[in-house]
Amino acid sequence: MSSDDLPIGRRVAGWRVRRSMTQQMLADRLRRSKSWVDKIERGVRPLDRYSVIQELSRVLRVDPEVLLGQPPSTPASTPAGVDDIRAALARYDTPPTPPHLHELRRQVGHAWLAYQHAHYPQLVRAVPSLLDAAQGARSPELLAQAYRITALLLVKLGEADLAWLAADRAMGAAQDDPVLAATAAIAVAQALRASGRDRLALSAILTAAHRVLPPSADDGDQEVCGAFGDQSRRKPLDHRGQGEHAGLGDRRAWAVGGAVLVQGALAAAGCGEHRRATELIDRAAGVAANLRGYDDPHGTSFGTVTVEMARVLLAAQRGDVDGALARHVGVVRREVWRRLPAEYRGAYLLDAARIYVHAGDLRGAARALVDADSVAPAEVRGRPLARTLIADVARAKPAPAGVARLATVVGLTR
Repeated sequence: MSSDDLPIGRRVAGWRVRRSMTQQMLADRLRRSKSWVDKIERGVRPLDRYSVIQELSRVLRVDPEVLLGQPPSTPASTPAGVDDIRAALARYDTPPTPPHLHELRRQVGHAWLAYQHAHYPQLVRAVPSLLDAAQGARSPELLAQAYRITALLLVKLGEADLAWLAADRAMGAAQDDPVLAATAAIAVAQALRASGRDRLALSAILTAAHRVLPPSADDGDQEVCGAFGDQSRRKPLDHRGQGEHAGLGDRRAWAVGGAVLVQGALAAAGCGEHRRATELIDRAAGVAANLRGYDDPHGTSFGTVTVEMARVLLAAQRGDVDGALARHVGVVRREVWRRLPAEYRGAYLLDAARIYVHAGDLRGAARALVDADSVAPAEVRGRPLARTLIADVARAKPAPAGVARLATVVGLTR
């Protein structure tokens, strides 16, 4: 077996030995446990976050592409256009002529459509001018949205630290608006989770949940407890839906709160707090059940099906891979699944492919990758996570149908 055919964990082990490092030494330099390193090297734990691969490559003093088994001629780890976004984030001067709010709102709307349809190359080109315009306008709402879109895009491109900067800017722009701050907190959590900082993500998301969610699931009948602690002293909603928290009478704000809870559940599972993850996702399910006929002005895509998708990921995190895959089959058969934005479905199918790889079902992983490519090609062809998964699946002999083509398309074969 050539070095290019080795699983990524074996490559990590090989370069560790070349650097005369024990597993404990590597673990110490990564600030992780020896058990984590051992599971990575044995393939028990999937290495599917590009930010972690970058961290490993830094400690092992090799290019990330070497660990991924890619030829040296593959594109650099920084995607084209990211430097322009970084430069836009670094500019603090405002345009001499502030843009009209109507035009800026149109730009933000187009950016959201590009993101939800997974048109990432188009969005990368549009973001720098969008940021310049938003920074010159006097609209905290549009500025927060522009920063949030930027953060979510950068997470897709594997630029977690830069994404966190943009998400933090979104939080600052939100000021005292709890709903707007909650949408920014979703981006903060995604950026932190992408860089392996799940506990920080959980802390940020719970703070946002406290501010935006009503103190009961049914207008005061049931107290919010468990994951939120003792809420018994909070004032319940009155008959007009007005309470201590801003925006509680607007069920569209509840959708934001539900999306916040989903992110919290995923963050809790990421740091091993599975009981808290269950409490949070159950609470999110309660919020989803109370939504009727709402629109989605904040771009959360929250609803009953997204709660079920999160339950798939949580089951996999707990080690219940068979249960996760059984639930996954039910999710993608639901009619409401097809109405989700292409970005959301494509990203979820990559997560499903990762679960199939963990289960040793490479054909199932191949089906999920091919489906993701048909739904949102940029999710598969532009994201570092997808390249890692394609590389792992393509090493099967013979490679499952469709994956060999994807490996060629993303530049993994010479």
